[in-house]
Amino acid sequence: MSHHYDVIVLGGGTAGVVAAIQAGRAGAKTLLVEKTGMLGGTTTTGGVNFPGLFHAWGKQVIAGIGWELVTRAVAEADGALPDFTDYSGHHSRLQIRVNPFIYAALCDEAATKAGVEILFHTMAAGLAPGWRVTLCTKTGLQEVTGTVVVDATGDANAVTLAGFPLNISEELQPATLSCRASGYDPATLDYDAIDRAYAAEVQAGRLEITDGSWNTQVASCRQWLQARGANASHIHHINARDSAGKSRLELEARASLLRLYRFLRTQPGLENLVIESVAPECGVRETATIKGKKMITADDYRTGRVWEDSVCYAFYPIDLHRSTGDGLGKEPLAEGVVPTVPRGALLPAGSRNLIVAGRCVSSDRLANSGLRVQASCMAMGQAAGALAALSAQSGCDPEALPMEKVRALLRRHGAIVPEPVQERLGK
Repeated sequence: MSHHYDVIVLGGGTAGVVAAIQAGRAGAKTLLVEKTGMLGGTTTTGGVNFPGLFHAWGKQVIAGIGWELVTRAVAEADGALPDFTDYSGHHSRLQIRVNPFIYAALCDEAATKAGVEILFHTMAAGLAPGWRVTLCTKTGLQEVTGTVVVDATGDANAVTLAGFPLNISEELQPATLSCRASGYDPATLDYDAIDRAYAAEVQAGRLEITDGSWNTQVASCRQWLQARGANASHIHHINARDSAGKSRLELEARASLLRLYRFLRTQPGLENLVIESVAPECGVRETATIKGKKMITADDYRTGRVWEDSVCYAFYPIDLHRSTGDGLGKEPLAEGVVPTVPRGALLPAGSRNLIVAGRCVSSDRLANSGLRVQASCMAMGQAAGALAALSAQSGCDPEALPMEKVRALLRRHGAIVPEPVQERLGK
């Protein structure tokens, strides 16, 4: 390893891997630090291998490096893309299925080809002005320096280590452990009978009501069985932004799945049920957001505000998972609305040469529930990588970079960048 880098990206998940590839392709000497042994984050270790949404109202609004990786993964597996021109029906129809292994391997390949140094099984242990970054490796602490740091941890861990404030809600979206179940035919099951037995076990305290669904009022595991365990349960009231919280979440998530597995195997038609695979990490929807130089509100998101420093689009319904009612508060965007993300929302207030990418972007809870999804985080990651490379190469703080240079670099690498009204009018 080197001792100094132009750009250090902390977190190799959905946003971080794209940020590192963009910085590397732009000529910055880049280090990518990842706590697990695999890149890709939610798409791979989180078990949600259907990233979206890249299209809005029949038109592509997010492209660039994330789109390149996703479509290459589809092609490698001889898959097919949805018909994006038909956007009637549920938005999940337009999400793209990828093979997690192929996607992770393509992330490795693209990052390596971009000249990015990758350090797995490592986390940041400290950030000091400079930036002097203390890394916790398998054999001890190691210090490196970077001109610009990108926090792509999803939990704003680097921002915390650097001493900048966060917004942490008292109420958090529940998490989900995704798995893949087999050994039964969903079409032959007596769901009413299974649900009656499930409700009795919940009443007896041997099952939690959301072990098999998101609904906190109606005891049913029909959702879980029909989805074969994919994104079909809720784990509540744990903030996983630190190691203690993350540990509690992983333990509770697997205990929940084990309870459900033991119950289901006693039911007619499910005697041969098998849990074929379980995501290595429980999927986390919300932990913290930064206090940024700008904040995206729900009104900004709903109206598709185009900021003067917009760096990318985002697109998804407001999608707030909750620990009450049916477990989900969903609000579709009005047709034609496509939200944007400003540079200022990626920059912690009071910071210099520090950029955030991913779900901890500066935003209120409702806006964040839409911004947190994979395609939007990929777009934010590419914007962060471009900002970081240009800042390191020019010696100019990311906040002071001319936006025309930022947008030009992003477009050269395939990104779709919003244009403020004054730019479209040539003013």
